[in-house]
Amino acid sequence: MKGDLFSSEHMVQPATTPGMAVENAKCIRYTVNGEMLARQGAMIAYRGNLQFERKGQGVGGMLKRAVTGEGLPLMTVRGQGEAWFAHEAQNCFVVEVDPGVEFTVNGRNVLCFDASLSYRISTVKGAGISGGGLFNSVFTGSGRLGLVCEGNPLVIPVSQQYPVYVDTDAVVGWTAGLQTSLHRSQSIGSMLRGGSGEAVQLMLQGQGYVVVRPSEATPQKAQQH
Repeated sequence: MKGDLFSSEHMVQPATTPGMAVENAKCIRYTVNGEMLARQGAMIAYRGNLQFERKGQGVGGMLKRAVTGEGLPLMTVRGQGEAWFAHEAQNCFVVEVDPGVEFTVNGRNVLCFDASLSYRISTVKGAGISGGGLFNSVFTGSGRLGLVCEGNPLVIPVSQQYPVYVDTDAVVGWTAGLQTSLHRSQSIGSMLRGGSGEAVQLMLQGQGYVVVRPSEATPQKAQQH
């Protein structure tokens, strides 16, 4: 077969390293030798001897998801082989999580991760139910985390001197050591007159980084995730 479709740009090459790697801008390849986890429905192809099992969240996890709207519908992948993961042709990135470090990320941006990582669903401090109910997934341990993002993300440094204010629908995640709170950028009078549509943001301060996607979730997509 000939043609641009069969060029080296699109042709999958033999794996050179075990575990997770970016196959291209829209896809992550995972060379499995044991076990890993991925979001349900994210597998687009595989080869080898692999089994895919839906991972239950348990009673506590189901209740928490029902209350918060945040959850990670996961599947466990076991065996030996290679699997490719993607989601709605979004851009893919790999984050290295080091021991003793937490990385907070929105569940809608999680694609796959090493079994050596653990996660919990946590309330964003300063943004509880009364503030709109913001909940994220906190990853700990040592391993790689595959993320998806609509467009190319912005990674913005945060410091005590220069806090960062982000739209709650655009934030992807942030590093440990950052404090969060809700910030109202409009006066009540401005809101009554219609305002700018950007009434409340999540303020992050401390020392670290916040990751933001260059788009906001539409109501339909927000419900899907």
